[in-house]
Parts: sequence; C-alpha cells; structure tokens
Amino acid sequence: MSTATQLSYDEAVARFEPVIGLETHVELGTNTKMFCGCPTEFGAEPNTQVCPVCLGLPGSLPVANRAAIEATIRIGLALNCSIAPWGRFARKNYFYPDMPKNFQISQYDEPLCVDGFLEVDVDGELVRIGIERVHLEEDTGKSLHVGGSTGRIHGATESLVDYNRAGIPLVEIVTKPVPGTGARAPQIAKAYVTELRDVIRSLGVSDVRMEQGSMRCDVNTSLNRPGEEWGTRTETKNVNSLRSVERAVRSEIIRQSGVLTDGGTITQETRHFHENTGETTSGRSKETATDYRYFPEPDLVPLAPSAEWVAELKAALPELPRVRRQRQQAEWGFSDLDMQSVLNAGAWELIGATVAAGTSAAAARKWWLGELARHANETDKELDALGVSPEAVAQLQGLVDAGKINDKLARVVLEGVIAGEGTPAEVVAARGLEVVSDEGALTKAVDEAIAANPDIAAKVRDGKVAAAGALVGAVMKATGGKADAKTVRELVIARLS
Repeated sequence: MSTATQLSYDEAVARFEPVIGLETHVELGTNTKMFCGCPTEFGAEPNTQVCPVCLGLPGSLPVANRAAIEATIRIGLALNCSIAPWGRFARKNYFYPDMPKNFQISQYDEPLCVDGFLEVDVDGELVRIGIERVHLEEDTGKSLHVGGSTGRIHGATESLVDYNRAGIPLVEIVTKPVPGTGARAPQIAKAYVTELRDVIRSLGVSDVRMEQGSMRCDVNTSLNRPGEEWGTRTETKNVNSLRSVERAVRSEIIRQSGVLTDGGTITQETRHFHENTGETTSGRSKETATDYRYFPEPDLVPLAPSAEWVAELKAALPELPRVRRQRQQAEWGFSDLDMQSVLNAGAWELIGATVAAGTSAAAARKWWLGELARHANETDKELDALGVSPEAVAQLQGLVDAGKINDKLARVVLEGVIAGEGTPAEVVAARGLEVVSDEGALTKAVDEAIAANPDIAAKVRDGKVAAAGALVGAVMKATGGKADAKTVRELVIARLS
C-alpha cells in the first residue's frame, strides 16, 4: 500500500494557497428552549428536560422564543450585519437519532442577519473577515457512544441519546470564504473565533464555553495552486477549542497538499478532528442544500422585526471588545507588544477580570502570562480551562502584597489551587506556607547562619555588603523558603554592622 506524500507545513503553503471559512454554532443562554418551555440548564440528568414539542410528538406545535430572536439580532448588529425586515423558518429534513422530529427547524434562504464583517487583530494587523449570514435554529440532542475506547460510534457496543439539548436556541454564524491568508491561515482562523467568542460574551447572550459545547466551530479548508480556481473544501466538524481550530486548519493544509501533490483529488466531505493526534479523519460525504429538502415551516409565522425595534437594540449594544481593549490598554499602561502577548495567550478577559477582582494589571499579567501560561503549555490546555479563577489570582497577589507569602511560595500555592486544594488562603493554611515574619525567630536563624559562615560574615563586616546574599540564602534554606528575604537581609546587615 503506497503512502501519500507528507509535505511540511512550510512546503505546503509555498506550493498552495489556502482558503478558509468558519461556521460557528452558539447555544444561546435563554431560560427556555427555542420552541417550547423546557429549561436549558446544562448538566441535568439525561432526558429530564423534554416535552412533546422538543420530542416531536404528533400534535405538538412550536412557539418561537422572543428572547432568542432578540439575541440573534443583537449578534448580527455587533457583527455589522444588515437585519432583514422579513424572514422565516424552514424545515431542514434529515434522519439522525439525535433529531427526534427527523427535521430541524432552521433558517434557509431568508436568515435574520446578512452581509456583515468582523475585524480581528493578527500580530498588530487588522484582518477583516466577511460574515455571510447569522441565522437562528434549534440544536440537536446528544448521542453517547458506549463501550468503545474513542467515544465515537466506531467500536462502540451501544449508543444512547440524551434529548435535553434538542431544541435549545442555536445561532449559526457563517463567514464568507477567506482567501489570501497564506501561511497565516491557521492563526487567522483562531483569531477570528477568539474575537467572535469575546463579542458574544460581551453581549451576554451565551456563556460560549467551548468545553461544554455551547460554542462549536466547523472549519472549512481548501487549497488551490496560485492563479487557479479555489479547490474543493472539506468541513472539519465540531472543533471545540481555540487551539484546536488552529491545529485543524494546519492539519488539513498539510493533508490536502500531500493528496494534491500526488495527483489525487480532494473529496467534499465532513471530517473529524482528533485532539490526541492533531489530525483529521474522514466522516461522511457533504450534503448540498438540496439534499436537505428545505421547505418553509408551516407551523410558524414569518419573522418581521420592526425598524424601531432593531434601532432600539442597536442603541443598547455594550462597548464591544476591540474598543474595550484599546481603552484598557491605555488604563493598564501596556505597550503594544505587551498587549499583543496578552491577546496571543488568550489572557485578555482573564486579566481584565483579575483587575476587577482587586489587583494591578501588571500583577495580573505576571501570573497569567508567567506561571499559569507555563502550566497551560505543559498540560496542553487553554488558560481558562486550568481551573484557576481571576478571583483566585487576585487573592494570591493580595497575600503577596500583604507579606504573608513571597513570590516563591506563591508559585507553590498556585500549584495547590490548580490541583483543586481550595482557594489560595486555604492552600496556605493547609500546607503551612505563610512567611515567617516573627523577628525573634528570624534573628535566631540569622545568628545561626552567621555562626555557620564566619568567612562570609567577615566580608560583610569589612563593608562587602553584596556578600550578605549568601547569608540570606542560608536563612531562606533553613526556613524552607518561608522567611521574608527583605527582612532577613536587613537583620543580617544590622547584626554585622
């Protein structure tokens, strides 16, 4: 069996031009589902948040959720879209076990929001991503494949279906094709999804938690040789982290370049992204719109948002992320390079929340881009998935500022917080990590260090104050790093002056 050519990423983007597109699904944070009154709380027991409407039982009729329509319009306005004065729902017909009606109520040819854009900052350069449409639909249920090692249907012994998610309001945001990105295609894809998440979070219409599935991204990728027409695209489904969006685009560019280099053709299909390998595998051939047999939903009246309502919603939009970042950069005193590092690390909102919790921007940046970023890299996680809250980081810095722990001990405390041992104060108490500040105990430790190191003590007496560092180090070692270094240094010099 022959092996396909494997180009490096640099070779792939030198030979081919990538075109990307992103379809992002966002579950809205409404109290009830899109077309019924069932609750939408995440994590409930399977099939406890269902009714005849979201189970598609005969005779049940849907009623549209006004809050979901309003949230969709607000998203469209924040993305610079035109809001349609008239639209309607349609039935998208297909059979899947997690779709109890065997059709999904969605919007097809008449979506609520069209022709917008979102500008993203990539290494200090603004890149404009065109938005094709923003439309409203209902989410599907969730299939659970049991008995296999991968959680996928292949190799499973049985499959279960949880319909709690079926019918939750779902907004789909579809970009226009994005050509001309070159080698930066993966980076731009990640920057777009990051900015989109920040925009939606700022609107307060969804918690956009990718790890819980309330924000999911389908990544379209195609390659063409320079000067030729765009190639056939693939759609990598349900990518559920910012880092994985970047990796999925990169993986597909490498895979497709190898196929094309060997003279093969790209199949239009859906693909699965594997977190453990960073690669994609084939899913199913991609349906076209005609395969879904769309037709207008007969049980719902058309949508007709008035110009006055749209204007009212537009006037009430909050400060959007890019504007807020510019303001906060000035308030925090960050240079452009500092701010770019914050954005690249995905730490902007975390730093903002840490500052709001009561610490300085410089201290917040130190922890999120230092010790926490290191731990995220080592564990292959996003910063916001470490289990450390901005409030915990602010409390940690507060303990340092109060002199109860030093920076070295603070790093130990942080490890305890990440390990789930409690708040910083609780970790300090449980591990006995508070700085030794009792002057009597410190004086005794200093005297012992002086007695054990007479040569160094003599140098300090002769005026070589820099030598005091060795004695400070001896005291810190004797106290397990729990002494206040500044106080120890002052005591050493005082005892030897």
